[in-house]
Amino acid sequence: MTALQTLVDQAALTPSAVARRAGISTSELHALRHLSDAPLGPAELARRLGVTTAASSGIVDRLEGHGHVERRQHTQDGRRTEVMLTDSGRRELFRLMAPMFAELAELDATLSDDERNTVNRFLAGATAAMRAVI
Repeated sequence: MTALQTLVDQAALTPSAVARRAGISTSELHALRHLSDAPLGPAELARRLGVTTAASSGIVDRLEGHGHVERRQHTQDGRRTEVMLTDSGRRELFRLMAPMFAELAELDATLSDDERNTVNRFLAGATAAMRAVI
């Protein structure tokens, strides 16, 4: 359990350190991460970030100022807007996170299929245990 606690502690510290190095807030970094999957409406982005829609709007304004996101008309409902990651935002997110992903890929390559399945099963169980308290 010591290794898991160390991972949990590091996971809590990493976003703020990465964001500080990039000159953005932790919320802005999390927004980039969420938007890397797909464009989101402002209210959905606020929900995922755990902030008000007004706070989310400020986060989007700052990211838009950096050229990392843009607001656009929703593709299916012209009355709505959505926020999408720009190429600049995708490059910035990759630049910030690539070293971690490279090390994780190297570690993953050292595991057998059985070891990988065991790790995945343990991490899925640990995630469920954490979700049980929220």
